[in-house]
Amino acid sequence: MSRLENERPILMIRRENQPTQHIPVTTDEVIVGRDESSDIILAERQISRQHIRIYREGNQFYVRDLDSRNGTWVNGQPLKGSCELHDGDEIQLALAARIRFVGIGSTTPLTSEVPAFGSSRLRLEHESRRVFIGEQELNPPLSLPQYRLLELLFTNMGSICTRDMVVETVWPEAIGEGVSEQAIDALVRRLRDRLAELDPDWQYIVTVRGHGFRLDNPPQP
Repeated sequence: MSRLENERPILMIRRENQPTQHIPVTTDEVIVGRDESSDIILAERQISRQHIRIYREGNQFYVRDLDSRNGTWVNGQPLKGSCELHDGDEIQLALAARIRFVGIGSTTPLTSEVPAFGSSRLRLEHESRRVFIGEQELNPPLSLPQYRLLELLFTNMGSICTRDMVVETVWPEAIGEGVSEQAIDALVRRLRDRLAELDPDWQYIVTVRGHGFRLDNPPQP
């Protein structure tokens, strides 16, 4: 298997009660499954020992179901054999995991160099839900939805947080009922405004068009 030297898609893997993983595809073939011989190991029982194969042919990536016991879906459609992958496609493995494929050409804005948390300008105290920018504390405190959103972005600092991730984190009780795009955008705007109260010269929340949001947290000056 050859190395992809310059352009690397990303697999965003989401499982229940697990933090989202962001795994770059650095080879021409990746096996995902429960077995320890797999390149990406997902230990859930519903996932087969070798569940899917993601592979490159030319400049295009494909996914193949490896005769998994509980099935694979791509964008909600059952996968039989192989299909071509496009940026933003969602692969579901049984009912245990979802993998979003972030294609070549879309990875540049999704990550940035992340300073150590202790040296970052924006800091959180998770137990007390206090927020600091530099030495100043944000007061009055953020609302619970605003804090949940900020904590999600902070925990995944430098990586993309999709709109689905925002809904699951901020409005867990609304999953299945739907949350409008306008509600998400309004929450992002309110949080930006609150952070701007202490630091109007820096935009901490970056919108990655077509993908979601990420936190741009600079180091302390």
